[in-house]
Amino acid sequence: MIEFLKNLDRRWIFLLMLLSVAIPILLQTQFEETPSKLSIAVFDQLEKLEEGDKILLAFDFDPGSEGELGPMATTFVRHCCEKKLKMYFMALWPVGEQMIVDNIARVIKADFPELVYGTDYMNLGFKAGNEGVIKVVLTDMRQLYTTDAEGTAIDEIPMMQGVDNIKAMDLMINISAGYPGTKEWVQYAVTRYPDKITLVAGCTGVQAPLLYPYIPQQLPGLLAAIKGAAEYEKLVMDKYGKRDADGNMDEEGKYFEGRRRMGPQLVAHVLMVLLIVVGNLIFFAERRREKRQ
Repeated sequence: MIEFLKNLDRRWIFLLMLLSVAIPILLQTQFEETPSKLSIAVFDQLEKLEEGDKILLAFDFDPGSEGELGPMATTFVRHCCEKKLKMYFMALWPVGEQMIVDNIARVIKADFPELVYGTDYMNLGFKAGNEGVIKVVLTDMRQLYTTDAEGTAIDEIPMMQGVDNIKAMDLMINISAGYPGTKEWVQYAVTRYPDKITLVAGCTGVQAPLLYPYIPQQLPGLLAAIKGAAEYEKLVMDKYGKRDADGNMDEEGKYFEGRRRMGPQLVAHVLMVLLIVVGNLIFFAERRREKRQ
């Protein structure tokens, strides 16, 4: 058996990996999620807010990271809508503005048509400058934002009355794929005004280890990659149930996207662990045989 596994053509392993991803996708395989403390902390931060509170959503990602971050962005927007929070969208990434537009269409316009642009939500759009933008909006948003993404003067938008900077926000959410992103929001905003700015975030898997040192002081909650998105989906679904324009939704709906994407990933990861175990067993079996000889 050891010799068979040792000489196994690697193309069989490639085939196993293909099947471990393809079959769960075809069967729409989903697994029950157990939310982590970090996901619960993110959920609790939004649950603390009252109807009408202000929340800033910074979408700092692009289509290349949508696979990990798209589901959490959708669930964040849905959670804000359920809580009837006033949503201020902005982006430090050029394509982040398109991610905002997509989520407004997918969630707000589709499932919460009663919400009014300019009164319940607004899109400030993209501004170039990376952390320079953060430094400016900390003191005077109107230095950079004279109009919203649709060209309407800021002073004509009801939501902007009395909002001079982001310190007026009751909570900030950043969805980050890299630079600029959560690290910059922590360093240039939260660290400067720890008593006035509260930030929670969602990020890609490779970025998460860089943000763990900021937990829990500067970053009370964090969703890491598609796993974090799936956990957060469960928390929101357990609290608010199924929701779409008709009041019903099956488990293939957009608010289950994170859990659906976790299926193939989980099976593939299990296969990888098994292959590593088998490889080590072969290695130690070979060493034992060499010593006997």
